[in-house]
Amino acid sequence: MPAAWKTKYGGRRVRHNPPTIEEALEAAQCFTDDPASQIEVAAALIGLPVEDVRAVAQRRTTIQRVVPATPSASGRAVIVERRTTRRRIVIP
Repeated sequence: MPAAWKTKYGGRRVRHNPPTIEEALEAAQCFTDDPASQIEVAAALIGLPVEDVRAVAQRRTTIQRVVPATPSASGRAVIVERRTTRRRIVIP
């Protein structure tokens, strides 16, 4: 279907917003753990040269650091169990 077409209610258009480089890099992280492969996947997703995506990715990694979650100081876990009520069957 073309980007603009006529309907009985008037002309209609579809807005096309390609993803940003940051969004493509976030999506590429779901596919692979290798940073070089992530850059290639992101470049393929948005149709830009790998060098442009690599420049943005290098700036992004210097700003953004991933810190693994540490367990709480107490180290205790809370387990929640639900008990079902006992059902009585009444036979007449």
